[in-house]
Amino acid sequence: MCGVFGYVGRKKSDLSGFLLAGLTKLEYRGYDSAGIAVFQNGKAKVFKETGELKNLKGLVGKREMSGSLGIGHTRWATHGGVTKRNSHPHSDCTGKIVVVHNGIIENYEKIKKDLIKKGHKFLSETDTEVFPHLVEEYLDNNNISFSEAVRKSFNLLQGLNAVAAICSGHDEIVAFRKGSPLVAGIGEGGNFISSDIPTLTSQTKRIVLIEEGDGILLNVKEALIINGKSGVGKTAKATTINMSETNADKGGYPHYLIKEIHEQPEVIMRVANNNIKNINKAVSLINNAFGIYFSACGTASYSCIAATYMFSEIAGKHVNFTVGSEFPYFEDFLVAKSLLIAASQSGETMDTLEAVRAAKQHKSKVLALVNVPQSSLARMSDYAILLNAGPERAVLSTKTYIAKLATFLLFAFSLNKKYDRGVEILKETSKKMSKMLSRDFEKKIKLLAHKLKNEQHIYVIGRGVNYATALEGALKIKEASYIHAEGFAGGELKHGVIALIQKGTPCIAIVANDRARESILSNAMEVKSRGAYLIGISPTNESIFDCWIQVPDVSVASPLVSVVPMQLLGYYLAVMRGYNPDKPRNLAKSVTVK
Repeated sequence: MCGVFGYVGRKKSDLSGFLLAGLTKLEYRGYDSAGIAVFQNGKAKVFKETGELKNLKGLVGKREMSGSLGIGHTRWATHGGVTKRNSHPHSDCTGKIVVVHNGIIENYEKIKKDLIKKGHKFLSETDTEVFPHLVEEYLDNNNISFSEAVRKSFNLLQGLNAVAAICSGHDEIVAFRKGSPLVAGIGEGGNFISSDIPTLTSQTKRIVLIEEGDGILLNVKEALIINGKSGVGKTAKATTINMSETNADKGGYPHYLIKEIHEQPEVIMRVANNNIKNINKAVSLINNAFGIYFSACGTASYSCIAATYMFSEIAGKHVNFTVGSEFPYFEDFLVAKSLLIAASQSGETMDTLEAVRAAKQHKSKVLALVNVPQSSLARMSDYAILLNAGPERAVLSTKTYIAKLATFLLFAFSLNKKYDRGVEILKETSKKMSKMLSRDFEKKIKLLAHKLKNEQHIYVIGRGVNYATALEGALKIKEASYIHAEGFAGGELKHGVIALIQKGTPCIAIVANDRARESILSNAMEVKSRGAYLIGISPTNESIFDCWIQVPDVSVASPLVSVVPMQLLGYYLAVMRGYNPDKPRNLAKSVTVK
């Protein structure tokens, strides 16, 4: 959600194109406008445009703006509508100070009123614009450096924010963060600032992790960490991070989403081959805990719901679950011996990080499942398990959901001292999923999508561990295609939901060969008898199915294969309805605001 990318270093003949390329790698975070600023001859040339990044590229055109200092931004609107004026970067009254910002400045109205009284003029409706004016005010009225003016301005902000600022006459980027993610990259002949690590790994493996409340000063020669409280600077220490981008392109597929769906068998195999020491460490934390809690958001939350069933059935462990945004309201139960297991693709999801902060306040332990090494979640936790799903570019999460499910399954078997059996099931599931993802299989999903593309409502039912699959499957359909889809526990139909069913209503039933099989078939018959068009996702065909989508029988790993048809259905529905499945409207890959 929002993305920052900046460069300072040796002069580049096409710095504008370089900044646009950096923003392209941030598109997956979600945005509704974008902009860049390049300093030439002491003046900032700013280009901003609403909509997709291609619109900004069209505005810049074939102009190759050379330069050694520039910043760019992809914006997801929070304050003010989606307009050019509200797009970043924003400037002060003189146009010499240029700023990009992620987060929400909670006290911006008070700051803005004070600045207006002092004669400052504002051009946008955003909270961000107060920041360059604050820096201007400090520089005009105090004999201090640009970096000190940025630090003092940042310390006036309330809320969770990250800012990056540049100024005419100062060949440097100054950036600070609190809550909102920000990292730097140390390259040969130039340094970088970005909202996340994956965006930088094609430029450098030397990453500087900026701690909470601190900042960084970057120029062509050095990188200095600035203490947020004292202003004291010290040479930044870079961490070598190997996060390959070799799989980050589309690889011949028309969209990232379909490519990443097809990568899922490989992801499961990677989880199965995870270092046993990592699994044993996680299991030790779980076994030594007094009170275990899962917390996550969106798709990751459904993996946690599935995990509560896995831990119960396989390991005989009771685990509590609460979505990240609600977790702080349950923190009263936490003690020092409690364990919070937090899951996140990016490791920067603000609501999940807030849950972690709540746990830390009670001195509870935190175990993280995360895809991005050295992300905020990975650093805040006591121990982090890397999902190793590889870069996930589509906003809709698929392969990292599968990675979380597979990891939780391995945890459950390890807790029951059956680690080898868990590995065996995952490897078998990987092979069967790979065979399942055939042309004939996708052809059947396409035919189903064609039939359903004009529907207004689709309902998904499941029981047991596949109740979570129903929730996730419905989410994939609605966020990709914008068709209203809802997932339900099968047994809840008769408590109100069945009133929605009428002749022809599409209903998907997830039927695994598990202890919930007979009950969910009974629920499926309930909707069928009221006229529903019944789609069965199951290893075996049933007479009540109007459409049967066959998935392999993988015993307790059924959630891993049962969700795939709905991932594909969401994808093909989006394509047939004329939408971009990689970038659904209003959604962000990494939700970094509360």
